[in-house]
Amino acid sequence: MNRDWLPIKTTPWTLGLILLALLLLIQITALPQRLDYWLYDRAITASPVRASDDVVLVTIDELSLNRLGRWPWPRNLHAELIAKLTQAGAKMIVLDILFAEPSSGDDELAEQMRNHGNVILPVYLSPPTSQYLLSEQLPVSKLASAAAGLGHAHVELDSDGVARGLYLYNGLGERLWPSLSLAATGKGPQRAETRNIPPYVNVRDQYRAVPLIGGAGSLPAYSFAKVLTQPPSPELFSGKTVFVGATAAGFGDVLPTPFSGLSRPLPGVEFHANVFSAQASGLLIRLAPKWASALLALATILVLALALPSMRPARTLLACATAVGALAGLYLFMLMALRWWVPLASAMIVPFLAFPVSSGLRLAMTNRFLNRQLDDLARSPQVALPAPSGRHPTQLLEYFQALFQPTGWLLTEERNILSRRDLSPADIPEDLRPGHWLHDSNHSWIQLLRGNTRYHLGLVLPNDLGREAIQRYLRRLHLEPTAPANRIARPSENISARIERVRVATDRLNHMQQFIRRSFERMPDGIIVTDELAVIRFANGHIEEWFQEPMPSLGGLPLVKLLEGHDPRETPPWHETVSDTLTLRQSRTVDLRIRDKDFLIHFAPFALPDSDEQGIIANISDISELREQQRQHREAIDFISHDVRSPLVSQLALIEQLKRDPSHIEQSQLDQLGRLARRSYHLAEEFVQLARAEQLTETRFYECEFLAIIENARDSVSEQAVEKQIQLQLQGTEDLWLRGNAELLERAVINLLTNAVQYSPGGSAVSIQVFRAGHQACLAIADEGSGIDPEELPYLFDRYRRQKSSELAGVHGTGLGLSFVKTVVEKHKGEISVWSTPGAGSSFTLKLPITDPMA
Repeated sequence: MNRDWLPIKTTPWTLGLILLALLLLIQITALPQRLDYWLYDRAITASPVRASDDVVLVTIDELSLNRLGRWPWPRNLHAELIAKLTQAGAKMIVLDILFAEPSSGDDELAEQMRNHGNVILPVYLSPPTSQYLLSEQLPVSKLASAAAGLGHAHVELDSDGVARGLYLYNGLGERLWPSLSLAATGKGPQRAETRNIPPYVNVRDQYRAVPLIGGAGSLPAYSFAKVLTQPPSPELFSGKTVFVGATAAGFGDVLPTPFSGLSRPLPGVEFHANVFSAQASGLLIRLAPKWASALLALATILVLALALPSMRPARTLLACATAVGALAGLYLFMLMALRWWVPLASAMIVPFLAFPVSSGLRLAMTNRFLNRQLDDLARSPQVALPAPSGRHPTQLLEYFQALFQPTGWLLTEERNILSRRDLSPADIPEDLRPGHWLHDSNHSWIQLLRGNTRYHLGLVLPNDLGREAIQRYLRRLHLEPTAPANRIARPSENISARIERVRVATDRLNHMQQFIRRSFERMPDGIIVTDELAVIRFANGHIEEWFQEPMPSLGGLPLVKLLEGHDPRETPPWHETVSDTLTLRQSRTVDLRIRDKDFLIHFAPFALPDSDEQGIIANISDISELREQQRQHREAIDFISHDVRSPLVSQLALIEQLKRDPSHIEQSQLDQLGRLARRSYHLAEEFVQLARAEQLTETRFYECEFLAIIENARDSVSEQAVEKQIQLQLQGTEDLWLRGNAELLERAVINLLTNAVQYSPGGSAVSIQVFRAGHQACLAIADEGSGIDPEELPYLFDRYRRQKSSELAGVHGTGLGLSFVKTVVEKHKGEISVWSTPGAGSSFTLKLPITDPMA
């Protein structure tokens, strides 16, 4: 087909549309956002702002913890600090410490706050536990009334986990709290612009990027203990705003920043001090509207699309480099001078795309004729299969035996018998013509000439319904060599000869590679292509992997032998399925099982265009995961239909009973209704948690401290342990850093501790040991309960599996808790093991790989 009607030229329209399409495709990825973050980080870190002289830090560091004791400290220590700062002449004190629970020293602390008059306290927005909605965590009322203002302490983390800014206002519902730095300037809460917002919805307003002074330790800081134990220091604090907060390791209030990344995260209190310093100097950066970035990218496409087509190729690179420089200068001017952050990545990508695209269009226009020829070849691919006429008769007999399973055969070379079964030379018909089959009932004969040697081949086919189809198929086979076609004269002209050589080489070498290797090799399924005799001519990598057969041995192997060797079967036999596909030209789909994995193999006959060659394409799909999902689906349906529905049915029955006699509602009935409702909730919660664990990927991993996770989990089950007078004995003090999802890890440990408390007798103890073993963080939880029967241990972590002894003892579960634990551990590339002796208790050991947070 001639393609002159569609010329490829470098015009503003073609270049502009291609650049626009490529840019839209890139927007689907995370590249533009990552590039924007990188440009911002390089600009901010290359030119850090100057620290305000009016901001200092009082830090709760390791020295303070060593001298004053473990956290939390008595409120009188904070009151004494405020008194010292008041005497030193501090202008403003911002306490980045949440006093959410009453304490005996609240009156003294509130009195000192009133004496100073300018003390700011934080507000945190977080749920009390994982089972509650988001709520405001305010200081106790005595302290809140004594404070000069309240401000939220939340810092916004970007999608890459780095803190670059915060919202000046944040709150629930219609009341928005100012940030700590904004509250220090006298700003109070404001109402959200949108009305009638539910009180549990998190509302944020006025995002600002913060140009930081530097990494951790860039601001002047003084230890809490030293300030407390030394005389007042007016020379350090007079007329200044003092931020008080935690910087000691283990508090968890640390933020990766453009200066530090994950190696030296910035304490939250120091970040808020940076915000206050930048705000006092008018250096906070506004985020430009999204349309500004899109408009800048479109303008760049328009300029380059108009300019590049008329330029010489040598000047194209210079023009694109100039565009990149101009965009970088505009970006820095907006960021540093006007304090506007305009995302520039989309616009900056355009020049990098414009140069290769415009060069490619010029090259395509230059080589259009050759491209037309290659396009024609691509539109009509041909796969060359070895012709059966080139086969030796002994190979043909082997292939016929594998394909049709004849009950008898005979192969002779002149007067010599090469192979026979139930046939003799006396049975050979007299009137055989070379290359033509003669069928007599279920006997089929052919005479073959190979050089000057004459062969006779006879088959005794199964006398069934497929015999006639096989004989018709044999008639279509060309087993005799054909005369070579007349060779086409080569063109003498140089360009035409070159094109002809490309065409011949492409026909000879690329037909198989383009049609099979580029198409079949990239398919998710296994592909086998056979010739007319069901002999494998191509197999992709999946076949080599699944069948564990080396690729050289697959070529030339009959498909029937491959299948029978790995999944032998009698009904229906493989040879019957394969031969029916060839002879009847009908597709077949059959189940296949290889090494405990389930597959679906689809046989499809094919015929090459403009040729008598034909064969089979066998598509093998791995359905093991689908079968497993079907099994899990059935289990989930059974779980929902029985475990989830049973408490709901009981609740409905109890409600109907109460409705019939509402005047005599007993407390026991209400308690029972509550227990049923809680059980329904816990069933649904565990089901959802397991689904979350199964969908966990490493993109949701971050640095977390193992011991802190264990302590949080212990605190979550402490109330349940107290009710049964069970001691939770935690042993371990070393900080062990992991890369994982702390929320799901904590939930997994809670499940283990809950089981230990639930199955332990009252007054016993549960041992919790946290230690390091090589490059692994280890957790061992041992109880003194009834133990687990040995026959139940292999199935302990299966979903919906519940211990028979526990069920009979009245301890009812869902069978999802330990399955959730195992899923979470496996997602973190860890391992879990259990040791148990009936009547002596159980011990669960969890091991997770350690990562270095400073790397």
